[in-house]
Amino acid sequence: MPEGPEIRRAADSLARILEGKCIETVRFGKARLSRHAKSLRGHRVTHIETRGKAMLTHFEHGLTIYSHNQLYGVWKIIKGHTLPESSRSVRLLLQTDSHSAILYSASDISVWPTEALAEHPFLAKVGPDIMAPELHWRDVAKRLNEKRFVNRSFATLYLDQAFLAGNGNYLRSEILHDARINPRGRPADLSRADVGRLARSTLKISRRSYDTGGITLAPRLAGSLQKQGLKRSFRRFYVFGRANRPCFHCGEIVVREEIGGRRLYHCLQCQHAA
Repeated sequence: MPEGPEIRRAADSLARILEGKCIETVRFGKARLSRHAKSLRGHRVTHIETRGKAMLTHFEHGLTIYSHNQLYGVWKIIKGHTLPESSRSVRLLLQTDSHSAILYSASDISVWPTEALAEHPFLAKVGPDIMAPELHWRDVAKRLNEKRFVNRSFATLYLDQAFLAGNGNYLRSEILHDARINPRGRPADLSRADVGRLARSTLKISRRSYDTGGITLAPRLAGSLQKQGLKRSFRRFYVFGRANRPCFHCGEIVVREEIGGRRLYHCLQCQHAA
Protein backbone atom coordinates (compact mmCIF):
# COMPACT_ATOMS: atom_id res chain seq x y z
CA MET A 1 0.00 0.00 0.00
CA PRO A 2 1.35 3.46 -0.83
CA GLU A 3 2.20 5.51 2.25
CA GLY A 4 2.09 9.20 3.04
CA PRO A 5 5.02 10.27 0.82
CA GLU A 6 3.67 8.42 -2.22
CA ILE A 7 0.15 9.80 -1.79
CA ARG A 8 1.52 13.35 -1.39
CA ARG A 9 3.61 12.98 -4.55
CA ALA A 10 0.55 11.74 -6.44
CA ALA A 11 -1.47 14.69 -5.10
CA ASP A 12 1.21 17.14 -6.22
CA SER A 13 1.19 15.65 -9.72
CA LEU A 14 -2.58 15.95 -9.87
CA ALA A 15 -2.46 19.50 -8.55
CA ARG A 16 -0.22 20.57 -11.42
CA ILE A 17 -2.86 19.66 -13.99
CA LEU A 18 -6.13 20.09 -12.05
CA GLU A 19 -5.83 23.01 -9.65
CA GLY A 20 -7.54 26.10 -11.01
CA LYS A 21 -8.89 24.11 -13.95
CA CYS A 22 -12.49 23.54 -14.97
CA ILE A 23 -13.34 19.84 -15.00
CA GLU A 24 -15.01 19.04 -18.31
CA THR A 25 -15.54 15.31 -17.78
CA VAL A 26 -16.27 13.41 -14.56
CA ARG A 27 -16.82 9.68 -14.63
CA PHE A 28 -17.12 7.26 -11.74
CA GLY A 29 -16.56 3.52 -12.06
CA LYS A 30 -19.20 2.69 -9.49
CA ALA A 31 -22.88 3.13 -10.41
CA ARG A 32 -23.73 4.39 -6.93
CA LEU A 33 -21.51 7.44 -7.52
CA SER A 34 -22.58 8.30 -11.06
CA ARG A 35 -25.27 10.72 -9.83
CA HIS A 36 -22.50 13.03 -8.56
CA ALA A 37 -20.88 13.49 -11.97
CA LYS A 38 -23.33 16.18 -13.09
CA SER A 39 -22.89 18.23 -9.91
CA LEU A 40 -19.08 18.27 -10.34
CA ARG A 41 -18.82 18.76 -14.09
CA GLY A 42 -18.11 22.31 -15.18
CA HIS A 43 -16.62 23.40 -11.84
CA ARG A 44 -13.03 24.26 -10.94
CA VAL A 45 -10.76 22.34 -8.62
CA THR A 46 -9.44 24.71 -5.96
CA HIS A 47 -6.83 22.46 -4.34
CA ILE A 48 -5.87 18.86 -3.61
CA GLU A 49 -5.22 17.88 -0.03
CA THR A 50 -3.88 14.74 1.60
CA ARG A 51 -4.68 13.41 5.02
CA GLY A 52 -2.42 10.45 5.44
CA LYS A 53 -3.27 7.93 2.78
CA ALA A 54 -6.50 9.68 1.79
CA MET A 55 -6.74 12.31 -0.95
CA LEU A 56 -9.26 15.13 -1.06
CA THR A 57 -10.04 16.90 -4.34
CA HIS A 58 -11.78 20.15 -3.41
CA PHE A 59 -14.09 21.99 -5.82
CA GLU A 60 -14.98 25.67 -5.87
CA HIS A 61 -18.67 25.12 -5.11
CA GLY A 62 -18.21 23.28 -1.83
CA LEU A 63 -17.98 19.62 -2.86
CA THR A 64 -15.02 17.31 -2.31
CA ILE A 65 -14.10 13.94 -3.78
CA TYR A 66 -12.64 11.65 -1.11
CA SER A 67 -10.45 8.83 -2.41
CA HIS A 68 -8.25 6.24 -0.74
CA ASN A 69 -5.93 4.14 -2.89
CA GLN A 70 -6.00 1.18 -0.49
CA LEU A 71 -3.76 -1.68 -1.64
CA TYR A 72 -4.03 -1.49 -5.40
CA GLY A 73 -5.25 1.97 -6.35
CA VAL A 74 -3.02 4.09 -8.58
CA TRP A 75 -3.37 7.46 -10.30
CA LYS A 76 -2.22 7.97 -13.88
CA ILE A 77 -2.00 11.32 -15.64
CA ILE A 78 -1.95 11.63 -19.43
CA LYS A 79 -2.01 14.50 -21.87
CA GLY A 80 -5.18 14.50 -23.93
CA HIS A 81 -8.39 12.53 -23.60
CA THR A 82 -7.57 9.16 -25.17
CA LEU A 83 -7.32 6.69 -22.31
CA PRO A 84 -4.49 4.15 -22.44
CA GLU A 85 -5.09 0.41 -22.69
CA SER A 86 -5.18 -1.10 -19.20
CA SER A 87 -6.33 -4.28 -17.50
CA ARG A 88 -7.23 -2.18 -14.44
CA SER A 89 -10.71 -0.85 -13.77
CA VAL A 90 -11.22 2.91 -14.06
CA ARG A 91 -12.73 4.07 -10.77
CA LEU A 92 -12.57 7.83 -11.34
CA LEU A 93 -11.85 9.95 -14.40
CA LEU A 94 -11.34 13.72 -14.28
CA GLN A 95 -10.60 15.56 -17.51
CA THR A 96 -9.69 19.18 -18.17
CA ASP A 97 -9.36 20.73 -21.62
CA SER A 98 -5.84 19.32 -21.89
CA HIS A 99 -5.29 16.39 -19.51
CA SER A 100 -6.87 13.28 -18.03
CA ALA A 101 -6.42 12.08 -14.46
CA ILE A 102 -7.40 8.45 -13.99
CA LEU A 103 -7.72 6.56 -10.71
CA TYR A 104 -7.48 2.82 -11.29
CA SER A 105 -8.55 -0.04 -9.01
CA ALA A 106 -9.37 1.94 -5.83
CA SER A 107 -12.82 1.25 -4.39
CA ASP A 108 -12.98 3.70 -1.48
CA ILE A 109 -14.33 6.80 -3.23
CA SER A 110 -17.11 9.15 -2.14
CA VAL A 111 -18.37 12.69 -2.66
CA TRP A 112 -18.93 14.96 0.34
CA PRO A 113 -19.94 18.52 1.10
CA THR A 114 -16.58 20.03 2.03
CA GLU A 115 -17.96 21.40 5.29
CA ALA A 116 -19.05 17.90 6.35
CA LEU A 117 -15.68 16.17 5.90
CA ALA A 118 -15.11 16.10 9.66
CA GLU A 119 -17.92 13.54 9.80
CA HIS A 120 -16.22 11.15 7.38
CA PRO A 121 -15.62 7.90 9.32
CA PHE A 122 -11.93 7.71 8.34
CA LEU A 123 -11.05 11.40 8.50
CA ALA A 124 -12.73 11.78 11.88
CA LYS A 125 -10.25 9.33 13.42
CA VAL A 126 -6.90 10.15 11.82
CA GLY A 127 -4.12 12.12 13.44
CA PRO A 128 -1.99 14.84 11.82
CA ASP A 129 -0.78 14.18 8.30
CA ILE A 130 2.83 13.03 8.48
CA MET A 131 3.53 15.03 5.30
CA ALA A 132 1.93 18.28 6.47
CA PRO A 133 4.59 21.02 6.08
CA GLU A 134 3.40 22.71 9.27
CA LEU A 135 3.93 19.56 11.36
CA HIS A 136 6.93 20.16 13.65
CA TRP A 137 9.00 17.53 15.43
CA ARG A 138 7.82 19.02 18.72
CA ASP A 139 4.24 18.19 17.70
CA VAL A 140 5.27 14.57 17.16
CA ALA A 141 7.11 14.50 20.51
CA LYS A 142 4.02 15.84 22.25
CA ARG A 143 1.86 13.11 20.72
CA LEU A 144 4.36 10.43 21.78
CA ASN A 145 3.85 11.56 25.37
CA GLU A 146 0.06 11.66 25.24
CA LYS A 147 -1.70 9.29 27.61
CA ARG A 148 -3.39 7.31 24.82
CA PHE A 149 -0.06 6.65 23.05
CA VAL A 150 2.67 6.62 25.69
CA ASN A 151 2.27 2.97 26.72
CA ARG A 152 1.83 1.54 23.23
CA SER A 153 4.62 -0.47 21.61
CA PHE A 154 6.28 1.32 18.70
CA ALA A 155 5.56 -1.69 16.51
CA THR A 156 1.82 -1.00 16.73
CA LEU A 157 1.88 2.75 17.35
CA TYR A 158 3.78 3.50 14.14
CA LEU A 159 1.05 1.90 12.05
CA ASP A 160 -1.82 3.59 13.88
CA GLN A 161 -3.32 6.29 11.67
CA ALA A 162 -4.81 7.94 14.76
CA PHE A 163 -1.25 8.66 15.90
CA LEU A 164 0.10 9.97 12.60
CA ALA A 165 -1.80 9.69 9.34
CA GLY A 166 0.27 8.41 6.44
CA ASN A 167 2.66 6.24 8.40
CA GLY A 168 3.00 2.71 7.08
CA ASN A 169 5.03 -0.45 7.03
CA TYR A 170 8.26 0.66 5.37
CA LEU A 171 8.27 4.03 7.14
CA ARG A 172 7.82 2.29 10.50
CA SER A 173 10.93 0.14 10.06
CA GLU A 174 13.01 2.97 8.61
CA ILE A 175 12.04 5.60 11.20
CA LEU A 176 12.67 3.33 14.18
CA HIS A 177 16.02 2.29 12.76
CA ASP A 178 17.12 5.85 12.06
CA ALA A 179 16.26 6.80 15.66
CA ARG A 180 17.91 3.62 17.05
CA ILE A 181 14.65 2.63 18.75
CA ASN A 182 13.68 -0.96 19.52
CA PRO A 183 10.26 -1.71 17.97
CA ARG A 184 9.08 -3.52 21.11
CA GLY A 185 9.74 -0.48 23.30
CA ARG A 186 7.24 2.21 24.27
CA PRO A 187 7.37 6.00 24.44
CA ALA A 188 7.13 5.60 28.22
CA ASP A 189 10.51 3.81 28.18
CA LEU A 190 12.35 6.68 26.50
CA SER A 191 14.27 9.60 27.90
CA ARG A 192 13.35 13.10 26.80
CA ALA A 193 16.34 13.09 24.44
CA ASP A 194 15.22 9.77 22.92
CA VAL A 195 11.71 11.12 22.33
CA GLY A 196 13.15 14.16 20.59
CA ARG A 197 15.40 12.02 18.40
CA LEU A 198 12.51 9.76 17.40
CA ALA A 199 10.26 12.73 16.64
CA ARG A 200 12.94 14.25 14.39
CA SER A 201 13.55 10.93 12.62
CA THR A 202 9.81 10.56 12.03
CA LEU A 203 9.71 13.71 9.95
CA LYS A 204 13.20 13.39 8.45
CA ILE A 205 12.67 9.92 7.01
CA SER A 206 9.14 10.52 5.70
CA ARG A 207 10.13 13.82 4.07
CA ARG A 208 13.30 12.33 2.60
CA SER A 209 11.21 9.56 1.07
CA TYR A 210 8.95 12.19 -0.48
CA ASP A 211 11.88 14.19 -1.84
CA THR A 212 13.63 11.17 -3.35
CA GLY A 213 10.65 9.20 -4.63
CA GLY A 214 10.94 6.45 -2.02
CA ILE A 215 14.59 6.36 -0.90
CA THR A 216 15.15 6.70 2.85
CA LEU A 217 18.95 6.37 2.85
CA ALA A 218 21.04 9.45 3.51
CA PRO A 219 21.99 11.05 0.16
CA ARG A 220 25.73 10.32 0.52
CA LEU A 221 25.16 6.63 1.23
CA ALA A 222 22.55 6.33 -1.52
CA GLY A 223 24.93 7.98 -3.98
CA SER A 224 27.80 5.72 -2.98
CA LEU A 225 25.72 2.58 -3.47
CA GLN A 226 24.54 3.84 -6.83
CA LYS A 227 28.13 4.35 -7.97
CA GLN A 228 28.77 0.72 -7.01
CA GLY A 229 26.17 -0.25 -9.58
CA LEU A 230 23.54 -1.57 -7.16
CA LYS A 231 19.99 -1.74 -8.41
CA ARG A 232 17.54 0.71 -6.89
CA SER A 233 15.83 -2.01 -4.86
CA PHE A 234 19.15 -2.61 -3.02
CA ARG A 235 19.82 1.06 -2.24
CA ARG A 236 16.44 2.32 -1.05
CA PHE A 237 16.20 1.36 2.61
CA TYR A 238 18.33 0.95 5.72
CA VAL A 239 16.51 -2.17 6.96
CA PHE A 240 13.12 -2.64 5.27
CA GLY A 241 13.25 -5.68 2.98
CA ARG A 242 16.91 -6.32 3.91
CA ALA A 243 16.57 -9.40 6.11
CA ASN A 244 19.83 -11.38 6.46
CA ARG A 245 21.86 -8.52 5.00
CA PRO A 246 24.38 -6.44 6.98
CA CYS A 247 23.27 -3.23 8.64
CA PHE A 248 24.76 -0.20 6.91
CA HIS A 249 25.69 1.29 10.28
CA CYS A 250 27.18 -1.54 12.32
CA GLY A 251 27.43 -4.60 10.06
CA GLU A 252 25.06 -6.71 12.22
CA ILE A 253 22.59 -8.84 10.28
CA VAL A 254 19.16 -7.23 9.78
CA VAL A 255 16.31 -9.39 11.06
CA ARG A 256 12.68 -9.69 9.99
CA GLU A 257 9.80 -10.26 12.39
CA GLU A 258 6.06 -10.62 12.01
CA ILE A 259 4.35 -8.34 14.51
CA GLY A 260 0.61 -7.93 14.32
CA GLY A 261 0.58 -9.75 10.99
CA ARG A 262 2.89 -7.16 9.39
CA ARG A 263 6.56 -7.57 8.57
CA LEU A 264 9.00 -5.41 10.46
CA TYR A 265 12.77 -5.15 9.98
CA HIS A 266 15.36 -3.98 12.47
CA CYS A 267 18.98 -4.31 13.56
CA LEU A 268 19.49 -6.09 16.89
CA GLN A 269 22.72 -4.16 17.53
CA CYS A 270 21.61 -0.63 16.63
CA GLN A 271 18.14 -1.06 18.09
CA HIS A 272 18.83 -3.13 21.17
CA ALA A 273 16.27 -3.16 23.96
CA ALA A 274 16.67 -0.60 26.74
